[in-house]
Amino acid sequence: MNLSYKVGNLVSPSRKEEGTMLEVAEFRIRPGEQAAFEEAIERALRTITAKAAGMKGYRFLKGFESAERYILQVTWEKLEDHMVTYRQSPERDQWRAIVSPFYAQPPLMEHLTLLAQS
Repeated sequence: MNLSYKVGNLVSPSRKEEGTMLEVAEFRIRPGEQAAFEEAIERALRTITAKAAGMKGYRFLKGFESAERYILQVTWEKLEDHMVTYRQSPERDQWRAIVSPFYAQPPLMEHLTLLAQS
């Protein structure tokens, strides 16, 4: 099945999505630090995540009802690209140093597989 998809500001041509893995992370930020966190994570996404091997795109979302809640969705070619290649790289430590000072609590993260999309 060929699907076209849009991830963040990146638009991919139609292609097979089998094997694609989605990392979903939820961040809770300390009150009053939203603007600084948004700048920091956008910089980390642009300079580190976007260059990671196997990374296909990302979306960064902010909650309406909960102003300190953010969701990050990163699309990877395969689970190992995130859990092995990226997480064992020095770039992961750089990413965490940029964004973790804003955490109100440790982020929640899980991996999902796309089953359907419109």
